[in-house]
Amino acid sequence: MHTRLLFTMFIIFVIVSCSKQPVPQHAIATAHPAATAAGMEILEHGGNAFDAAVAISATLAVVEPYSSGVGGGGFWLLHRADDGKQILIDGREVAPQRAHRDMYLDGQGNVQAQQSMDGALAAAIPGLPAALTHLAKHYGKLPLKESLQPALRAAREGFVVTAHYRRMAEFRLAVLRASPAASAIFLHNNAVPPLGHKIVQTDLARTLEMVAEKSAAGFYQGETAQQLINGVTAAGGLWTLEDLKNYQIKQREPIVSEYRGYRIVSAPPPSSGGVALAQMFNMLSQFDKTKMEPVQRKHILIESMRRAYRDRAEFLGDPDVVKVPVATLISREQAEDLASTISFEHATDNKNLRPVAPPPQGNHTTHFSILDKAGNRVAATLSINYPFGSGFVAPGTGVLLNDEMDDFVAKPGVANAYGLVGAQANAIAPGKRMLSSMTPTFVEGKDKVAILGTPGGSRIITMVLQGILGVIEGQAAGQIVAQPRFHHQYLPNVVQYETGAFSPEEMTELQRFGHVLQLEQPYGNMQIVIWDKQTQTVSAASDPRGEGQVLVK
Repeated sequence: MHTRLLFTMFIIFVIVSCSKQPVPQHAIATAHPAATAAGMEILEHGGNAFDAAVAISATLAVVEPYSSGVGGGGFWLLHRADDGKQILIDGREVAPQRAHRDMYLDGQGNVQAQQSMDGALAAAIPGLPAALTHLAKHYGKLPLKESLQPALRAAREGFVVTAHYRRMAEFRLAVLRASPAASAIFLHNNAVPPLGHKIVQTDLARTLEMVAEKSAAGFYQGETAQQLINGVTAAGGLWTLEDLKNYQIKQREPIVSEYRGYRIVSAPPPSSGGVALAQMFNMLSQFDKTKMEPVQRKHILIESMRRAYRDRAEFLGDPDVVKVPVATLISREQAEDLASTISFEHATDNKNLRPVAPPPQGNHTTHFSILDKAGNRVAATLSINYPFGSGFVAPGTGVLLNDEMDDFVAKPGVANAYGLVGAQANAIAPGKRMLSSMTPTFVEGKDKVAILGTPGGSRIITMVLQGILGVIEGQAAGQIVAQPRFHHQYLPNVVQYETGAFSPEEMTELQRFGHVLQLEQPYGNMQIVIWDKQTQTVSAASDPRGEGQVLVK
């Protein structure tokens, strides 16, 4: 009880001190220069971090169509400086009312994977317009219409095709070609656009204008809603006008954990990020890293990842629909039990863990981080799931729809596009939010505050884990976002890693332990802001793997 009281007092101290100290500069890190500029424009026009979050979210929806969009959703983790309030805005998509558990199975009960990834049937009801409205109304200082102006300009005037855009469009070329409205916007003569080609989105500008004038109702009701339903229905989707009209954002209490004197604030279910981070840090707390060799530390990290992802597969889902045992999962007792099964010298055989209990049974996203001079902050991760989402645009709207239905478990025990398995907790059901790996996070200590997150599908959580460890260990922002990464997600039973994540000697030792190593192409696109309260300096960094930009001023 004494320890718990001390930790509670520490939490109160950190919240109050973080809320009241002045910040010397605004800082923004996003995945695209246009979005970073949009956020800073709003801050310099008198808006706060939450107004900037509206501008950035909407602008990313225009200039990063392969990562997020008006037809997608996300999570916005907020810290309000005036009173220390911390809340998560859940703008996650929901399954339409006509969705059902077996909708992606054939007559023999086999998963038809493409149906949950490509085309209108793969699309859930978007949450982004409702989230932007809520942010502006309840947390911002400026009218929604003003904060949407940078995105409206970007849609009307267009953005230039980059090498990264070309790679994403090539990857999803067949799906974009299958939707005439998508092809007309995102391709050029039905082919991948050349470098420098300008993508102009007149229809999307009109849709954003409706949201600017009528808030969320401009999207979920009226002319735009009818166009969306007409397009989705004609293409075999399940949406109805009632689905759109009934969409609601949720405000949720963040998951809070502690490690080495730092408070970690992250996303609760239906994100799996906060729970998994808490579990992993609780397991790591059971070990004295000062007594371990570097390779043993990485081995313990891998084994902690394995166990957290195993629990993710069984227990996590939409807390409004299924009972998620959060308190048990993030308890010290659970961590002690899990950590006791970790060997210092051997990789765990998954068969020796309690099996996932089904009945017999997203690689592109975007993130941004904001800190304003008042101390308000936002960590937001947005997605339409797979690159270019479902690849389907409802004619006349310019809205590229998500394929987030693939984040449900189409069949217990069968992996989705990211290799993740799950149980009944994340089965498809009408009106249900699908489980997510998006993990917007704050790291809070007496000496510094960090705001971070990343895209990367199932690997998001372990990237954020390694980013937090970098913050705690005193690494600079640029070093944190650039460091080589490694990942384990229980199934498949391999350690995925980037070049440089392990030395040759470490690779040999990890393989001797029994780990199967799998080299991956560079992944992730982390965005971080760090406020050093001791030196009163603010720094930010955008992942060199992407094409993002930071502004500090």
